[in-house]
Amino acid sequence: MLFSLTRRTLLASALAASALFSPFAAQAKDADPDTLRVALLPDENAATLIQNAQPLKDYLADTLGKKIEIVVTTDYSSMIEAMRFGRIEIGYFGGFSYVLAKSKAPEIEAFAVGVEKGKPTYNSILIATADGPVKSLSDVKGKAFGFGDQASTSSHLAPRAHLVKNGLVGGTDYKVVHLGTHDGVARAVQNGQIPAGALSEQIYRTLVERGTIDDSKLLQIGLSDPIPNYPLTMQGYLAPELKEKIRNAFLHIKDPEILQSFRVEGFAETNDAAYDVLRDTAQMLNLELAKMN
Repeated sequence: MLFSLTRRTLLASALAASALFSPFAAQAKDADPDTLRVALLPDENAATLIQNAQPLKDYLADTLGKKIEIVVTTDYSSMIEAMRFGRIEIGYFGGFSYVLAKSKAPEIEAFAVGVEKGKPTYNSILIATADGPVKSLSDVKGKAFGFGDQASTSSHLAPRAHLVKNGLVGGTDYKVVHLGTHDGVARAVQNGQIPAGALSEQIYRTLVERGTIDDSKLLQIGLSDPIPNYPLTMQGYLAPELKEKIRNAFLHIKDPEILQSFRVEGFAETNDAAYDVLRDTAQMLNLELAKMN
């Protein structure tokens, strides 16, 4: 599907986006809104995410009896701020971006987590250019290493911790480079723009399956410890009956096309405590949550 936007449409979209994410926008917090805004983590191209989310949009509209708006923010920070200021009702966060959001907006609630291969966890994969100078983790020393967004779990927090466990400290033993998205990291490493980097293993496998990247041009040099999978969250101020409907809607998704867009087999219940391991990891890396974003 191709997206063709006129200059007028682009201007209108830009104005709408600025109104949505401006910190001075009206703070209307409706407990039972006619429209539910569902934000997806901007870890890939926004147009692709929105296109793949159409079945989810239809399912939620039918199940909840609400208008559904799919939102993809420009980056992790703007998604956190949108949740913080009540400009989205439901958010699909990465684990660490959820922890950051929770530190700024304690009222938000994690209620479901993706399950893959029977587990609510996944891994970060550390990769290098196949014919480049990095053949193992030890070769990262003295070179640049590519991460995604600063608030990403599997493209920053987890692989950075993995490197520390292997005696490599960012900014001291190697140069830290942030490239924004997971697919951006994969492409940069494949093309030799940066010798090594890290991203979600799930996203990496999906990019290979799509033909977006060529697995033969990349070398796996590491795999992180298991990471709590992406949590679904919602605003705590929503009406209890609506929150229960939202929770049940996601926990009972059976449509393979919808689940495929989330790269999971299904969803299971979760809570805030499941993400304490990421808070501990951030502390180990001396990352001050209150000062991030």
